[in-house]
Amino acid sequence: MSDGIDVVIGLLLFAVGGLAISLGGLTIGRLVRTSLPHPEKGAPYECGEPAIGSSWVQFDLRFYVVALVFLIFDIEIALFYPWAVVYKEAGIAALWDMLFFFGVIVVGFLYLWRFGYLDWVRATGMKERPRTAPRDELYRAARQWS
Repeated sequence: MSDGIDVVIGLLLFAVGGLAISLGGLTIGRLVRTSLPHPEKGAPYECGEPAIGSSWVQFDLRFYVVALVFLIFDIEIALFYPWAVVYKEAGIAALWDMLFFFGVIVVGFLYLWRFGYLDWVRATGMKERPRTAPRDELYRAARQWS
């Protein structure tokens, strides 16, 4: 046989073996465990409190925006470390590359800050200062909850 067929056969055996181990464990578990059905086991559970209302609630967009901003800055910090390790070897070109990378992140952050996407608590009952904001999908979705 040729080397290509050996590789394909090896991959198929690996996939079949992995599937057999997974399904075998699930099958043995189903045969061995006891079955004690009870309505309480099927009820939604959250932090020891009984569920009130429907679980299909609309999620506030501000949580999503904060999570995305955190993720972006977290990844940026993770990319600073390898850059700092090779900075001396790469020279001034590495500095300009990182400044450009950091500049793009800062411009995005300033955009979010300027147009109020990072405002967590908005004043109620007071007249908010007028802002010029883009009328895109994210703006309309964020303002829907304020």
